[in-house]
Amino acid sequence: MSLNFRIPLAKPDINEDDVKAVEEVLRSSILSIGPKVVEFEKMMADYVGAKCAVAVNSGTSALHLLVRIAGLEPGDFLVTTPFTFIASANVALFERAFPIFVDIDEKTLNMDADALEDLLIKVRKGDFEICGHKVNRVKILMGVDILGQPMDWDRALKLCEEHGITAIEDSCEAIGAEYKGRRIGTFGLAGTFAFYPNKQITTGEGGIIVSNNLEVCALAKSMRNQGRGEGDAWLHHVRLGYNYRLDEMSAALGVSQMKRIDTILDRRAEVATKYNELFQNTSVETHYIAPYTTRMSWFVYVVRLPEGSNRDKIMEYMAEKGIQTRNYFACVHLQPFYRKMNYTEGMYPVAEKISKRTLALPFFNQIKPEEQEEVVSTLLEALERVG
Repeated sequence: MSLNFRIPLAKPDINEDDVKAVEEVLRSSILSIGPKVVEFEKMMADYVGAKCAVAVNSGTSALHLLVRIAGLEPGDFLVTTPFTFIASANVALFERAFPIFVDIDEKTLNMDADALEDLLIKVRKGDFEICGHKVNRVKILMGVDILGQPMDWDRALKLCEEHGITAIEDSCEAIGAEYKGRRIGTFGLAGTFAFYPNKQITTGEGGIIVSNNLEVCALAKSMRNQGRGEGDAWLHHVRLGYNYRLDEMSAALGVSQMKRIDTILDRRAEVATKYNELFQNTSVETHYIAPYTTRMSWFVYVVRLPEGSNRDKIMEYMAEKGIQTRNYFACVHLQPFYRKMNYTEGMYPVAEKISKRTLALPFFNQIKPEEQEEVVSTLLEALERVG
């Protein structure tokens, strides 16, 4: 979100009510561990239909707490997608466990359920080894609702039940999305949302855990606050914990934003629809919405360039015109320090092929139709001249 671009990639939707909400907290004497965090948690739990919620300082912190609560230990294996933000896999490394990947479905860009089933069958038979690791059991499935679209949760949860795997829902990009009419976030042990400034709603920095398991929430509340026990003395620590608390200013912003979340999501859908219309009858592919997705929650607007396009040159061309773009996503397993773990090109061909073609375009509530038209015309011009 650079100020150097006429049309930036993203911009938070902040109004005067949001500013006043934060100002009220700043003028109070309570800046941390106060009532706004509690209010934000209740609003979020009610919104997704969960029994409880625990606010933390980032989506990554939320995922980390959940893998610890799920019992991930050194030497264990966590399965996720290679086409995601890196935190989905990194939280396994935090616990000295090993992340393994499942290739993606070419249409939805979510984890391919058939590939997941094939992997789990091999693991059960003792026939699966990766990067020098013999995998005898998968402990956690980190399911990702990529770019605001749910993965196929019915299929994933059935496989988890058959193979004794704990499912965690990484919905950090997908607040408000619906899978077969049900809001995502509560399909596994727990779900997570994140609120970075480019997300659907923002708290500046922040994340939240939602769950129907009250014990999960109680543990998360303790662990986010240095492992203190509920109701215990200030310096009485009953377990290993972290400073993952969300501050009151951020929570107040979250409360204010949640009051208009459906309006925000509807506006993002309008922007996406406008882009879809502009790209009709062009060589650029727009995002596929699966039949089970009864509500898409647009996080970013990602298109696929024609095969063989020079994406780097296209991005440079658009930057010269004052339009910010970004590649979404680079494959996790090909990041430099994952290569040091013996991950190599060719291991997840669909994700690798797709990631070379995907491009995120400017996408935010305040973008004007004429700006969208300029983005599309400039992209098509770039394809013709340098692509």
